[in-house]
Amino acid sequence: MRPAPPPVEDALRLYLEYLTVEKGLARNSSLSYSRDLRKFLAFLKSRKAGWAGLTEDALIAFVRRESQGGLSPRSQARLVSAVRSFSKFLVLSGFLKKDPSSGLRSPSTWLALPKFLTVKEVEGLLGAPDEKKPAGLRDRAMIEVLYGAGLRVSELIALKPADVNLGDGFLICRGKGGKERIVPLGRSACAWVGRYLAEVRPLSGPKPGTELFLSRLGRAFTRQGFWKLLRKHAARAGLASKITPHVLRHSFATHLLEGGADLRSVQLMLGHSQITTTQIYTHVSRERLRRVYDRFHPRA
Repeated sequence: MRPAPPPVEDALRLYLEYLTVEKGLARNSSLSYSRDLRKFLAFLKSRKAGWAGLTEDALIAFVRRESQGGLSPRSQARLVSAVRSFSKFLVLSGFLKKDPSSGLRSPSTWLALPKFLTVKEVEGLLGAPDEKKPAGLRDRAMIEVLYGAGLRVSELIALKPADVNLGDGFLICRGKGGKERIVPLGRSACAWVGRYLAEVRPLSGPKPGTELFLSRLGRAFTRQGFWKLLRKHAARAGLASKITPHVLRHSFATHLLEGGADLRSVQLMLGHSQITTTQIYTHVSRERLRRVYDRFHPRA
């Protein structure tokens, strides 16, 4: 006789452990999946449905509700991915006989082109921190590395001094799933990090953290702490309405491709497991070409 499945909440806990331990999913990705799936469990609970209510109709109704609530296409795609992955886990674990998500399709996201800055806007942002002050010099070094290496904010704040080779101009970062990659670092970023290490980091107190970039109290930055820092300098540069750490990553990729870099090299530098993820930036370049054509061609 088949054993009764555990409560749905317990199954979710097992699934999240599976993501972390067996799949090696990055902590931030696991947290995103957890948030999405807890919303789904709350949705089932509101319908007074447990395992019996986990049907294709329920999944579709949930995704539709979230989409009508203003969820972006990219967030919808992540939501669908989380639900489908959880459903497959439930079948593999024997909790469900049939996968209710087999007919669920992810919304198209290719039109949601990433925002990026122009080279002139990046230069304005880089010039915003007051490098005469220790905090300003540190901030300039952080923004230089974020843009110069195309890092995710989580990768930037996790860097250790030993991860950066200023002499040869590269750094080692740990991306999603704990995967390491080597990324070139330009002369400008290396120079600013060198100044930060020589002039500012030694001022970080008697028991500084082990990370490369530290707050004035000698602690590692949080993602929110860096966002706050970046928004302050973006406002000074007149970019407050369009800046996030990921915009600088998008700018890094877009500027490389527009300068003639090949897609495969950009994929490796960004740490994308699939080149299809990197191909979004070719759409960005095409959109820009279209705007240039429409603006300047007499027969546009």
